[in-house]
Amino acid sequence: MATESAETVAGPFFEDLQVGMLAEPAPGLTLTEGHAAIHQAILGDRLRLALDVELSGRVLGPGARLAHPGLVCDVAIGQSTLLTQRVIANLFYRGLVLHRAPLIGDTLRTTVEVVGLRQNSAKPGRMATGLAALRVRTVDQEERLVLDFWRCAMLPLGNQGLETGHADDLAQIGAPPEPAALAGSLAGWRLDEYRAAVPGPYFGELREGQRWALGSGDVVSAAPELARLSLNVAAAHLDGVGNPQGRRLVYGGHTIGLVCSQVVRCLPGMLTVVGWHSCDHTGPVFEGDTIRSEVELERAEPLAGGGGLVHLRARAEALREDGPVEVLDWRLVGALA
Repeated sequence: MATESAETVAGPFFEDLQVGMLAEPAPGLTLTEGHAAIHQAILGDRLRLALDVELSGRVLGPGARLAHPGLVCDVAIGQSTLLTQRVIANLFYRGLVLHRAPLIGDTLRTTVEVVGLRQNSAKPGRMATGLAALRVRTVDQEERLVLDFWRCAMLPLGNQGLETGHADDLAQIGAPPEPAALAGSLAGWRLDEYRAAVPGPYFGELREGQRWALGSGDVVSAAPELARLSLNVAAAHLDGVGNPQGRRLVYGGHTIGLVCSQVVRCLPGMLTVVGWHSCDHTGPVFEGDTIRSEVELERAEPLAGGGGLVHLRARAEALREDGPVEVLDWRLVGALA
């Protein structure tokens, strides 16, 4: 349908990127009850403060409804995809911290900077690709920092024979979350009100090394709808034509969101998620896969004001006709009263 006079609108190839490059700003997005309802319908999360406006008001302050941290992260990631519209795969997220806990009604705006580039070694019969590490920062309508993290995307080269010389050590990209920053979004929360209303388990009832395995999984559905909801414009999640897998990929945050919902089923007293140490996508996910996860409490960190942070590792597999495939290794930090 395209003609010679039509200008193709698409994202950059790998060789078009340079360290220090800033993406054009994506549209800001105001979090609404509609976003929250669709997000919850697709992912099925049972995080109480994001579902119960009365409880949220008692804990966070009168009239406050917590926006689900997964929704906040999905919007930030979606807003960061202008540079990665041609993405083949997302490899990792690192050092994600929720510096604030946004509420329904807040507006999120995101900036993206290229901080590292590495061309992959050429392999016979395979597309030439490179890895782009991005620093992603999200603020609210008052310019208060909400999110800060790094992500890495694999992009194709437009000139398949080009040697770009990019060889940054991406293992050095990112920094672990600072403990004080992880607890910062909980400032002023009434944990006594939460404990009075929610049966737990509470922070003091858990032990390091404890593990949970869900007996059932969650099917991946409405994948392009979640991508569109978050302003994600990566063609791999919306179109899929030309993907090496030959089919449309599920957005990585969709897999993370389903696993988050399973983490909350294992720890039904969880207040919220305050950060991620890392998240590695170890395999592709497709619509129709069933995701099942296992969760381990690696470290428990008490907070001075009561409750504490739980440093968790969630590993997930996709169940398919030909057997299970590992798809996610996620180290997250949750808060409990």
